[in-house]
Amino acid sequence: MLRLSWVQPEDLLGHELRQARLDGREPKAVEARWRAAGGPERPGASAHGVSRYLRLLAEDLLDELADLPGRFAEDEPTDLARITSLCLDWPAERAATAPAPRALEAAWLGRAIGCLLGRPVRNLPLDGVRALAAAAGNRPLTGYFTARGVPEDLLAAHPWDRRGAATCLAENIDGMPADDDLDHALLNLLLLRRHGRHFGTDDVARLWLDELPPGRTAAAERVACRNLLCGIEPPRTARHRNPFREWTGALVRADVHGWTNPGDPAAAAGQAHRDAVLTHTANGVYAAMFTAAVIATAVPGTHDVHACLRAGRAVVPPRSRLAAAVDHAVRLARTTEDFEDVVDELHARYAATHHRAHAVPNTALIAAALTHADGDFAGSICRAVSGGWATDSTGATAGSVAGLLAGTPGALPERWRAPLKNRLASTIAEFDGSGFDTLAHLTHLEATRP
Repeated sequence: MLRLSWVQPEDLLGHELRQARLDGREPKAVEARWRAAGGPERPGASAHGVSRYLRLLAEDLLDELADLPGRFAEDEPTDLARITSLCLDWPAERAATAPAPRALEAAWLGRAIGCLLGRPVRNLPLDGVRALAAAAGNRPLTGYFTARGVPEDLLAAHPWDRRGAATCLAENIDGMPADDDLDHALLNLLLLRRHGRHFGTDDVARLWLDELPPGRTAAAERVACRNLLCGIEPPRTARHRNPFREWTGALVRADVHGWTNPGDPAAAAGQAHRDAVLTHTANGVYAAMFTAAVIATAVPGTHDVHACLRAGRAVVPPRSRLAAAVDHAVRLARTTEDFEDVVDELHARYAATHHRAHAVPNTALIAAALTHADGDFAGSICRAVSGGWATDSTGATAGSVAGLLAGTPGALPERWRAPLKNRLASTIAEFDGSGFDTLAHLTHLEATRP
């Protein structure tokens, strides 16, 4: 029997129960009914199918949970006008500053390097990430992960990511392999080439249906594709039976929106919002807006990383959970000498309640890594990945920001750049096999388009 993850109602309910608790919606009665009916207790893809009764019950309970009132509705809107009304320091729109193509190449390359660094360990717990690095003499992290010298019993206890093991360890990297964290950046570049910066959310949806293989999507993106095919239109695609609406999926799509609005964080955040609401709500959307605004501020090369992070924070509603997480992470990074202590504190605060791919802890980790490393490229990606959780995504975003701040590809250490061989594989057919210099040129054209 084919068990497709991320879409079976009975597999989604556990995730929605967790999200309900985070939203301040009381799910105990719904959870009790599900347990009494014999529903699966563990969230995620179950090994076997369930009865028709349980599936229908799961659908009803998902809808019932969605209707429960939450504690944060007033402070965490998804509508852009309401978001901007809450952000008292919302940045004024500015004329875009022409970006340097070499800086954009460094950003593309930095995103790929950070993603590649985190890919082998992206499904592992923090102690597994640390143990694998330590066994190879790579803790604190200073280079790509390797299996060389790592005991077999440790590899059995903490196996590499299934796809990442063959293409992302130091001993076998041969160009940048296909990865959704890069595919979504490429897809948004294609979006801008076809529709320009004034695209609508419907344009994003049509492009996905035309160009994005649904089997290569996950979590909120796969649910949104399912919803589109069922005739559900944006932005309801982000809300309907979608417990992943505050995960990192929109965050990893945000870079191109920042790259193409150089020096204008407000425009970048607005552009990221139109993309994000296809799949995400509230904090999932804010994470994308934050990232786009940080990157837009970094593109001209006139601000340090701390000013860039402040610009990102200005587009996040001040009483939201994401704002609190970013503020806490930045303070922690500024006052703590050892970054492992920063990571331990973040995990103590979030690991028990949030999925490893939730946007709140991962955005906090990115902000902490960039702050603690003072924007240094290697320091930023290594800190982000060493923090666990969505390691490929946090490494990619930290690498994009730090690559921009470095200014040119040559400013990125050769040991990080050389294995990528200026070659990127992708499931987006139009860009498969592209070089990072080519992608930078195409991005520059969009950034300077009237």
